Amino acid sequence: MKLELTREQLQWKNDFKMFVDEVVAPSAVESDREERISPEIIEKLKEKGYLGSMLQKEYGGMGLDWVTIGILNEELGRGCSSVRSLLTVHGMVALAILRWGTDEQRSRLLPSMAAGSTIGAFALTEPEVGSDAKNVQTTAVLLDDCYVLNGRKKWITMGQIADIYLVFAQCEGKPTAFLVESDAPGFSRTSITGMIGVRGSMLAELHLDDCVIPKENIVGLIGTGLSHVALNCLDYGRYTVASGCVGLGQACLEQSIYYAGQRKQFGLPLRENQLIQKMLTEMAVNVKAARLLYYHAGYLREMMDPDSIMETWKTKYFASRMVNQVASDAVQIHGANGCSRDYPVERYMRDAKINEIIEGTTQMHEVFIAKNMLS
Repeated sequence: MKLELTREQLQWKNDFKMFVDEVVAPSAVESDREERISPEIIEKLKEKGYLGSMLQKEYGGMGLDWVTIGILNEELGRGCSSVRSLLTVHGMVALAILRWGTDEQRSRLLPSMAAGSTIGAFALTEPEVGSDAKNVQTTAVLLDDCYVLNGRKKWITMGQIADIYLVFAQCEGKPTAFLVESDAPGFSRTSITGMIGVRGSMLAELHLDDCVIPKENIVGLIGTGLSHVALNCLDYGRYTVASGCVGLGQACLEQSIYYAGQRKQFGLPLRENQLIQKMLTEMAVNVKAARLLYYHAGYLREMMDPDSIMETWKTKYFASRMVNQVASDAVQIHGANGCSRDYPVERYMRDAKINEIIEGTTQMHEVFIAKNMLS
């Protein structure tokens, strides 16, 4: 199989790169400092149609193939991990509605999500529940024509600004998915700040206190929340996080190459030092290896190959570990400067760590991949 981009994919890559270089990357420092993505950046994402990148044209989306979706997330990850995180969680909700929602939910929500006028957020994690998702404590009870939800959700990416949330709750003792709008009675949210990295992702804790939603807001069937709905969401999430890791690794590599050419020690540029050359070589090879992995996973997704799910797990596992090593090496090459906010590699290293936790920790990936091989 030839892992080679088509002419159209190469054109998209060039378009995405130009947008990131002109719009996203220059705002990354501000997003990190202010712990938010500016409304102006979100508006520009809407104008480009990127918030509909994962949806078909019939809903107003871009209709991109999966490899191209990966390329978009790689480029956004190169510019700002927080902006990439917006596309990840927004897309998770949109694709859940696309696959498991009703015709009414699709026609009502997907066009506005493709346009970006409705922002989605994925609400699975709770204060006491992370990887053990089947034991979520939030509850949903059917009363007359409405579901009443009670519980808390925590670490919800884009939770501060989302218009609609895909919330997972126990219904009749079974994990079930629901759509909760931000203006629903009994719903509130509080901002979470001070995170180590990806600080512009606008995290929130959600409060569901006798939160009332129409019974039509259930997604899928009772009991299919994790086995069907969340599985589909998290598969997309892992793919975009993995490709975003490649972009972040590429940013680390580019900054390190530039710095090694500018910085002199013992009368010579750092790039003349063989140990620095070794580090740069390993960085370049590992970034490319992760890129080829997500190209392959994207190709399998496009072919609707069932192996794409496991290949996406492997890709996310490798890419998230890769970017942490690459970011650490980038800081090492920069020395004390790498520990300063004056140099972007300090932010890159902080952002990199988040990727080993979101959409399944590294350890959960190791367990799942091993079990799959041994089954």
